[in-house]
This record gives sequence, structure tokens and C-alpha cells, in this order.
Amino acid sequence: MRLVVGIGARTGTGPAEVLALLAESLSTLDDVVAVSTVDTRQDLAAAVAHPHGWQVVAFPAEELASVPVSAPSARVASAIGTPSVAESSALVAAARMGGVGAGAAVLIVGKRSSSAATIAVAAAAPEVTVVGIGADGFAGLSPEGRTTIATAAVVFGGPRQLALLPPTEQQERIAWPSPLVPNLPRLLAERHGKRVCVLASGDPMHYGIGTTLVRLLGAAHVKVVPQPSSMALACARLGWAVEDTEIVSAVGRDIGALRRYLHDRRRVLVLGAGADTPAEVWRILEETGFGGSVVTILEELGGPGERMHHDPAAAKALHIVAIECRGAGGVPVVPGLPDGQYHSDGQLTKREIRAVTLAALGPRPGELLWDIGAGSGSIAVEWLRAHPACRAIAVERDPVRAERVTGNARRLGVPGLEVVTGAAPGALDGLTTPDAVFVGGGFTAPGVFERCWAALRPGGRLVVNAVTVESERLVAELHARHGGELTRIAVNRAAPVGGFLGWRPMLPVTQWVVQK
Repeated sequence: MRLVVGIGARTGTGPAEVLALLAESLSTLDDVVAVSTVDTRQDLAAAVAHPHGWQVVAFPAEELASVPVSAPSARVASAIGTPSVAESSALVAAARMGGVGAGAAVLIVGKRSSSAATIAVAAAAPEVTVVGIGADGFAGLSPEGRTTIATAAVVFGGPRQLALLPPTEQQERIAWPSPLVPNLPRLLAERHGKRVCVLASGDPMHYGIGTTLVRLLGAAHVKVVPQPSSMALACARLGWAVEDTEIVSAVGRDIGALRRYLHDRRRVLVLGAGADTPAEVWRILEETGFGGSVVTILEELGGPGERMHHDPAAAKALHIVAIECRGAGGVPVVPGLPDGQYHSDGQLTKREIRAVTLAALGPRPGELLWDIGAGSGSIAVEWLRAHPACRAIAVERDPVRAERVTGNARRLGVPGLEVVTGAAPGALDGLTTPDAVFVGGGFTAPGVFERCWAALRPGGRLVVNAVTVESERLVAELHARHGGELTRIAVNRAAPVGGFLGWRPMLPVTQWVVQK
């Protein structure tokens, strides 16, 4: 492999610190051929590269800003004009040096940072054709699928998929390692310049390896030859309309996500991750009040061993679990869940305030929320429940509460909530740029607003719920400076007063909503 080292650094950083960081990240520097960076750091790149005879490549910030990376930095974007330097410059340089124009490249070493420098290491990668293959094997493929496999120099796949191919000595066949994702970039980079085929189960873009490869290489460098997905085959066998069926994957994902889809008379398909998945499904159904559901296991769909049955103990590894939900449980899909749904020590945004707050935050598919001073995590949880593509990071300084946030997220079907234990603003360093920020606690701490406002994407929303006089005073000052809307929310709940019923007021909340 020909490796490119991308570097980013603060002004005044010397080459020794960059090289020390590189030595910690690579076992050998023999494969390094170039150093890349933004054009304003070209002198540092030259100082790192010249003693080793490496090439120096620099790019304007505007070009690097267009390169998608996994963890863009709002702070770097504000200072330099691009949210990534090390990763983006390494990827662009490696693709160009691979002899494929603006071709494919992968990160061999993701972003590594010290106090003053950042590095990433990239290499050119081959373009890939992904072929979906069903349980009926090679014979069931389309002519295009068979030709793609036959003419490939390298074929990747799971052992079961590779076993479905006719024998040959003319190509390299590689079974996926475990874990797959961390090893995938190097596996591909080592085959740069070869014709590469990847086998996938059924439709590669439906919970398949195809989506991982597109995320890694870019859609322009991945061609997909699909087969019917196992989900489509399951719906065909059961007579279910695909558009009316919820789909959950347990493969490489937390099966706890099933909880959010359990509602009486709904239909759910679970893509199994092994022979234990049906038993896990049964456990969740019992815990959530859906033990009376009709559950069917569909095995090896489309193959000679296809069968349908209802015995979790007899399940084979390759299967789908179909659920016709029957039960009185299920959690409402709108914001403002009952307070009793959450485990809490009292640090909980009450349901009425929570519903108003979620409306102000306005979650949209794919957006990321920072929930700062998360308490019980209710805002982040209900943001995630708004749409499966929503993402959230809950920041909570108290470790006990942070653990409670994780538990609430799992029980309410959003186990993907990321929880950061620490106090803002320090705990916000390095977090992915948010589309919306909610501050429920700790707003008066020095630097919290400034850090949140700097990180927020243009057009993003900031919502603050102030309860104390001190936080209200700060909110009023910031409103005068930045505009937005101020709302005073007062809620009274009926409660016994002796032998009568009276109104018991909750603490009023001053809510500030502002768009950047």
C-alpha cells in the first residue's frame, strides 16, 4: 500500500510532535509516500516530509470542506474554513495518487489527536461491485451477477456465501474477518488495482454490506447488483404488505430497538443475527406486554432448506422472525410520554414541558441533537423516537444519572443514544456538529452558551429551559443580543387538598428558542 498522512495542527506546532503521533499510529513508516494538509499548513507538512523523502500535497480549505468525514469539527471549521484537515486531505491525496483521478480512498488510520496536532492515514482503494446472492446460490443469480463473480480477481464474502459459489482456482476468495468494519479499509486498500466483487445476502442495500461500502468509498465507486431481500421474501410468504410492515435488524445492532415498534395489531420483521435471536425476541415481547403475539420463524428463505415454524429453540442461524403484535402495551409515538415511563431521581423534564420543548426543537430525519444537562435523558430519548434516522448525544456530568439515561433509552427502544459523562463545556469537545441543541441544566456555567452557539450548524436551533432566577437573567441578556423567542410556560396539575381537589403548580419555565 502507498499511504498518505494527513496532518492538521495549531499554529506553532513543530514536526516532532506530528512524527511522534504518527509513530504511535503506524507500526512502520515504510509505506508512507506523501504528507497532505490544508495550504495554510504547507510549511509544517514540508518539515515533516522532507527528511523522509515524502511528497507534500496541500489543498485549499474550500476543497477540503466538501469532503464528507465521520466527525467534522465546528471549531476547526470556524478557525480554518473546513471542518476537517487531516482526514479530508489524506483522502483526497490518496485517491489522486492511486492513479484513479478523483477515485476511491479509505482511511487506514482514523483521526488521532494530541494537544496540538491531528493526523489521519489514507490509501487508494479499488472500486467494488456488490452482488446480492440468495439461499438458492449461484444458480439463482442474474446473468450480470454470475458474470461479475466469474470475472473478478478477488471475491469477498461470508463463509456461507462463498460456499455457494462453484469452485475455481482463478480468483482470490476471502472470508470476512471479525470484526469486519475496522478491518475493511485495509482489506480493500491491499487489493487496489484489482477487480473486486463483494457478496451480500439478497439486497445489499437493505441492512447489507452495500451501505457500509458506499459510506466508506462513496456511491460513485460502488456498483450494486441486487437480489430480492429476505424481508421481501418473508412478506411474500406471509402475505404481508411491505409498506405496512416494520423492519428491525439484529445483525450488528441492538435488538432493543424492537421495543419502539411494538403496538397492538402491528406487524414487525426482525432480521436474525443467529440462532439466539428468536429467544431474545420472545423475552422482549414478554417484558413489554406483548407475550400473546403471533410469532413465526422463517428460515433459509428461497433455498432448498426453507421452512416456517414457531419454535425458538429449533431456530437455525439464517432466519427472520415475524411478529403479529397482540398486547395492550406499546409506547405512544408523539412527544410528551408519561413521566412514569422514565426512571428518574427527580431531574426530569415533565411531560407537558417536554412536549413543548420537542416541538420547539423540531426534530427532522437524520438530524443530530445535543442534550446538555440530560438528567434522565427524556429530551434526547423522545428526539430519537421522532424518526429512526434521528441521532442524539446526551451530556450528563453525574455518572449515576448518565447510566440512568442509558437505561431509559434502552427501555424505550432507542439504544443508539450516545451518552457522554462529563460537564459542559469541556465535555463537548470533539463531538459531532449538532443540528439542534437543548440545554436543560448547567446553562449558567461559563462558556456553555458560547461553545454551543459556535458548534451549532447555520440554521440550527438552540432551546434553553430556564428555571432559576440566574438562568432566566442570562437567557434575557442573550435574547437581547441574539433575538429568538421567549415563552413563559406554567403548568398546574390537579392534586388532592384534604378531601378536595386543587391545583398544584409546577415550577414555571422560561423557554428561549433561537435559530442560528
